[in-house]
Amino acid sequence: MSFKMNLMEGTNFNASSLTALQKVTLRAVVMSFLFYGLAAIEGTLMRVALVNPSIPPIHGAPEHFFSIMTVHPIIGIFGSTYQLVFAAFMFLIPFLTKKPLYSVGLANFVWIMITIGSALAWIAAFIWSYAPLYTLYWPLPADTAQFNVIGGIVFIIGVALIMIGTLGFIYNIYATIFAKVGVHANKTTKELLISGFGIDGMLNLVHKLTGKPPYSKEPALSLPVVAIFRGTVDTFLDALVILGAGILVLVYLLADVSGASWDVHAVDALLYKNFFWWGLDLVADGLVLIYVAGSWYLLATLITGQKLFMENVARAALLLELFVSWMVWSHHLLADQGQPEMMKLISGEMVTMFELLTQGLALFITLMTLWKARPLKMTMELKYLLAGLLGFGLAVPAAIIQADMGMNRILHNTQWIIGAHVHVALLTGLYMTLYSVVYVLWPLLTNNTKLFSMKFANAHFYLHLIGSVGMGAFMGMAGLEGMLRRHFYMDGEYQTFMILAAIAAIMMVVAWVIFMANIIMSVGLKGLVGIFLPASDDTATFGIDPQPSVVVSQKK
Repeated sequence: MSFKMNLMEGTNFNASSLTALQKVTLRAVVMSFLFYGLAAIEGTLMRVALVNPSIPPIHGAPEHFFSIMTVHPIIGIFGSTYQLVFAAFMFLIPFLTKKPLYSVGLANFVWIMITIGSALAWIAAFIWSYAPLYTLYWPLPADTAQFNVIGGIVFIIGVALIMIGTLGFIYNIYATIFAKVGVHANKTTKELLISGFGIDGMLNLVHKLTGKPPYSKEPALSLPVVAIFRGTVDTFLDALVILGAGILVLVYLLADVSGASWDVHAVDALLYKNFFWWGLDLVADGLVLIYVAGSWYLLATLITGQKLFMENVARAALLLELFVSWMVWSHHLLADQGQPEMMKLISGEMVTMFELLTQGLALFITLMTLWKARPLKMTMELKYLLAGLLGFGLAVPAAIIQADMGMNRILHNTQWIIGAHVHVALLTGLYMTLYSVVYVLWPLLTNNTKLFSMKFANAHFYLHLIGSVGMGAFMGMAGLEGMLRRHFYMDGEYQTFMILAAIAAIMMVVAWVIFMANIIMSVGLKGLVGIFLPASDDTATFGIDPQPSVVVSQKK
């Protein structure tokens, strides 16, 4: 199936003609990019503060700097990335399976919960300067002598609402996939599970090696759906862990308000840290890599109209990543003296190295699919896809370098980790991939509305690409020189690197402004407001729909 479109051709935007599924997707997308802008501005403020600490709103006050640092990843990862990914997948699952979404009302519930939760977390940092940093290491979050109790309670409630919204997304996805309607009317739960975990791909490879007929010539679920299915398992587990950690912190905070005295040392700090990083790592090394791989596969097949190269290997790799993503958390604890050495060696080093293989396979398969379809027109979605591949091509090896106990002694807790690895992975790798998805879904979500300006789209592309790679690189260089992360330098140390990183960060803010201007001018202010009005077929805007949602037909 080929996917051809011209973003400059099409109709004017008409919000009243959109279906309930289109509207709920666009609502979450709008909120996602608003939160992204907030996170980008926060990040830029921190970059600028490390150049000149006296610049507002920091004013040389560490509590302001660290409160921004605490909420910055909450807004960027949950408020923005989760919203965008969840919205895209709740639209794509019906699109790919040709079945109705289980509930548009539940989809509305998801974006509302994540929006409110992210806003509460931000308010806790803004008003009460709640600043234990996002790691939430025990017993730091419950240290009421150091942090405002009310701020802590508001922050944890916000995080809990985000996780509740996440669980709503998971239920909606699985309820849709397992619904015995349409193409899956005659599929058993066992068949869907085997396909969803990529087991059929592994069995097909085994059968091919042993000379047997294929286990499954037509898998029950397409490969992108398998990636969404598989990644959502990690989403579920990390939501439970983060929610559980939040509830634990909340119990101690409420106990303090009530006047009770609970011993925080009753919880083993190292055990808590392992539990917390196991769940948090499922967001980074499990969920992100799997979701991104599935997005690459989908984009490559849509752009080229070709069958995915080595599809059975791709399915099997998703199954392999299931075990890898559950066993690599200890690379976050390589510098922790209390962590058992065998866990550092096996989980932190050996198993982590497999992520270079699994992500490398996904990158290779995607590139080969594009290569075999030559010649290809350099469309916006292809440019962003290639930039996303570049981002992970840079960020994953940077992470593998850290997953060595010797190198970790040099790089641990430095700007290398948060710059060369985390920010390049998220801002270049993940967001460039997501922008590609946005441009692919644009005609489907807006009924083929023409884009206001291709010049704006190209300006956004180059500013964001150069800015994201540049900021990550300059932060990484400062890290190699010894600049620590989670530290507020007030005397101008590493200023050359910080000036360059701040310039790159400002480029990304400008890129975001251009992107938002392009989108708003494409739909108009009236159309933007219309997205949040009920659709003509919207049977429920909050809660479970009594009727199935409308599916946008796939265009060939």
